Formats: sequence, structure tokens, C-alpha cells
Amino acid sequence: MLLKSFFALLTLTSVALAADSRPNIVFFLVDDLGQRDIGCYGSTFYETPNVDRLAKEGARFTDAYAACPVCSPTRAAVQTGRWPQRTGITDYIGAPMKPGLWTRNTKLLPASYSDRLAHEEVTMAEMLKAAGYATFFAGKWHLGPEGWWPENQGYDHNLGGVDRGGPYGRGKYFVPYDNPRLPDGPEGEHLPDRLATEANKFIEASKDKPFFAFFSFYSVHTPLQSRPDLEKKYEEKRNRLGLKAEWGKEDTREVRLVQELPVYAGMVEAMDLAVGKVLAKLDELGLAENTLVIFTSDNGGLSTSEGSPTSNLPLRGGKGWMYEGGIREPLVIRWPAVVKPGRVVDTPVSSPDYFATAMELAQGKTTSQVDGLSLLPVLRGGSLPERPLYWHYPHYGNQGGAPGAAVREGDWKLIEWYEDGKRELFNLREDIGETDDVARAHPDKVAALAAKLEAWRKDVGALMPTPNLAYDPAKPSGRLPGAGQAKKKKKK
Repeated sequence: MLLKSFFALLTLTSVALAADSRPNIVFFLVDDLGQRDIGCYGSTFYETPNVDRLAKEGARFTDAYAACPVCSPTRAAVQTGRWPQRTGITDYIGAPMKPGLWTRNTKLLPASYSDRLAHEEVTMAEMLKAAGYATFFAGKWHLGPEGWWPENQGYDHNLGGVDRGGPYGRGKYFVPYDNPRLPDGPEGEHLPDRLATEANKFIEASKDKPFFAFFSFYSVHTPLQSRPDLEKKYEEKRNRLGLKAEWGKEDTREVRLVQELPVYAGMVEAMDLAVGKVLAKLDELGLAENTLVIFTSDNGGLSTSEGSPTSNLPLRGGKGWMYEGGIREPLVIRWPAVVKPGRVVDTPVSSPDYFATAMELAQGKTTSQVDGLSLLPVLRGGSLPERPLYWHYPHYGNQGGAPGAAVREGDWKLIEWYEDGKRELFNLREDIGETDDVARAHPDKVAALAAKLEAWRKDVGALMPTPNLAYDPAKPSGRLPGAGQAKKKKKK
């Protein structure tokens, strides 16, 4: 708690330095949104005119990544600017926390992980608040139990941020929310729209000083539930286009190959409408020119489990997987005062970079090591130094993925599977779908990337899975394997 007191004192001395010319920051984090779920990234079934507008008016990143293929670790990385392994949050909070709690018949026991973002971690909100920003959080938190919620981590306001990973009240995405940090609205109220309304109230009240609004959607996470009018709209669109579900295989998992599910399309559009509502408020108040808007996701689209509502093609796999469909994200950044409209950026970036960007922007400070790099040089038309990006997921995902790690450097990506030590190598420029494992043809590249991955694991204190002495190969597997080539598609 001494660290919290330090930031409280730092606030008193830093507020006087806050200049009205510093940009406001609005951060949209969408849950389970795949890169290809957005029109400006190629979707022709889902309709996202407001996010597409952001891309036209700002910069669209083609090679942006989540720090983990599941949500809580990525969220911890966004909040702290640090690799998830440093925070201890390496799996979604709610999974079995310790190897002794694991009951599935798998070759490995997953590593332990922390179920809360420690108070000692410096969050983006704490850093910005100390720099003189008003801070606001709306939506999904999923970074710890009560006492570790947004209001305990530097946010002046918290509307809806609790321990839950989804909208699991009686009404789900509609009233009643049964959320202790979000009072119910009128009957029929829709959660994405309500959260946008709350964000706009904060923006209106804070317009005369620098502000930071973190809008963390519960959408488009399960449960699959759309506004009825939007679901009907996409049912008619699907029929008009003659679309039908098509399925392939990722090992033993079925993977959706076509975006055509009306309920999910309705959820995507409702998310986009909420983004548009906040953008309209910035326009109305004359704040858009000097507001940095960041739009991204926490992991890839859900394509192999829980209804498999979307397709990530041409990206392979989806949420829970080390393949591109599980970690490559949409990222759109708009700041009209600085960023030229319509830019397309192919620089690989990752979740920890947002903290570093906000810190440079706000002239903020932190006492923690920051793993990310500020994206301001790229936004201003320059470049970043070349660097590898890393992933380490020592767990079995609900979506079929297996314990493993990955590193990307330049066009090359190495995946290492912990069950058998197999290493796969892909050239993403030539093979974005990761269909051609070229590890045998490039043993030197495999060795070099593997050495960097091992050094990084040691640096961040990564915990490893351990052998499961109770594993019985004669019994049904407790997981669906994560390493194997996608099979030819079939119709269903």
C-alpha cells in the first residue's frame, strides 16, 4: 500500500504540471473480438461503420497482438504495460489456480497463476491520475475479487467492473444485470448502450481537464445474445447472401470457416453503435481533435468452442490458441491533431505498448518496469526499433489450445508446444494462415528464436507446466490438442 500512497502524493505535485493541451485518452477494449470481425479488416457480413470511420480518420495496424490468447492476462498487460508473466496472471481468472486442483486427464499439469492484479502493480489509471487526469472505467474488469476492482486500482469511477468474465446476471446483456457496480436501468436497456451512456456522462463532466476513459466491453463474449432487431437484420442478410455454416478442423476441434451467425453479427453491430455513441459525444463537445482514441481486443475471435460464433480466416485458430487467430487483434488509433488519416501500419505491436504510449503522452511516471514501447513515434510517421514479441501460456484453454509459447521476430514466428517439445516455424509474410511449417528447412532460425524465447522466459520469471503423474493414456484425453495442421474444410 506504500506504493499507492506514493502515487497519491505524486498526484498533488503533478496536477499543477497538467496542461490542457495534453490529449484526452479514450480506450475501447472489446472482449473476444477477432481481427477479421471488423469491416476495415475484411469482414463483409458484420457491419462496423463507426470503427471503420476511426480507421479512415486515423491509423489501422495490421500486425497488432494481444499478450495472451485468453482475456485476463491480456487485460493485466494492458493495465500495467508489463508482460502477463510478471504480474502472475497467465490464465483467465476462474480457471483452476494450482496444479493440485487440476482433474482433467492431460499429459501436463498447468502452472499456477495469480487470481488478482496485485495492488503493488502500477496501473494505467494510477499513472494517469498521478499526472493529473480524471479516470473512468466502464464494463468488464476480470482482474480480481472485490478489493481489487477498478476503484482500488486508480479509477475515480467504476461502472460495471467486477470479478466476472461475462454478463452473467439474470438478464445477461439486458436488465437486470445483477451487477454490484452497475445499477439497473429501465426495462429493455441494452448493456453496450448503457456503458456508452455512462462513458459520455463522464466525458461531459470532465471536458475541462485531461481525462482517461477506459470503455471495456463485455461484448462480444458469450453468452450469445443480441438485440432482437439486429439479429433479425442479419438473418435476412444471411438469407439474401445465401450464406451457410461451413466447418473445418483444428485437430479434433471443429472451427467455423464462414462469418454468417446472425446473433453474433448483431452483437458486433451493437458494439460498434456504442463506439459511435462515444465518438459522437467527442464531436459534440469539440474534443475529437485532441483526443487519442484506441480501439482493440483482448484475444482472438471465438471460433472453436462455446458455439464457435465467428471465423478468423485467413488467420488460423482462434481464442485460446497460439496461432494468429488467437492473438492477432484489430487495432485502430485516432488522434487527429497528430495522426494522418487513413494510415496503415504493419509494425508488430502488443498489449504492453498501450501503457508506454499513454505514459509518454501524459508525461506520466511509474515505479515499475514497463515492457512496452510507446507507439507515438509510429503515430507521428516514424518507426519503432525492431524487437521480438513473446507469448507464454502454460495452461490448457477451454477452446482446444494446449500449453505452449511463441515468439515473433520480423516475418518469422516460432511456436513451441510444451507437451512434446515440438517446434513449428512459420513465415507470416508468405503464410499468414500458418499452414506450412518450415521448421525442418530452417533449423538455424528455429534454434535462434528458441534461444531468445528461453532467455525471455527466464527474464520474466515464467512458470512452466509440470508432468501429470496421474495421466493415463488409455483414458480419454482431457484436452483437445493444440499442435497439428488444420484439415480440409467440410460443409455442414
